[in-house]
Amino acid sequence: MSVNFDIAETLDVKGASCPMPVIKTKSAVDELEAGDVVEVLATDPGSVSDLDGWASGTNGVELLDQFEGDDVYKHYVRKTV
Repeated sequence: MSVNFDIAETLDVKGASCPMPVIKTKSAVDELEAGDVVEVLATDPGSVSDLDGWASGTNGVELLDQFEGDDVYKHYVRKTV
């Protein structure tokens, strides 16, 4: 796994379950500048579909990639506007 994004912030939501990873990601994205990327570290398997669904239905954000490894799910979300 190699990530070719400039990470502006890493958000650790390990141990949090739905809907907290999405809520905390939204709050983090709101604080970013357009083009910035937040890396989200989660342990909830549901975060994969939850963050994908949230990003797909939300203007101004783009889910760049998701990875699973060692019981941690990594999500990369860019603020687009």
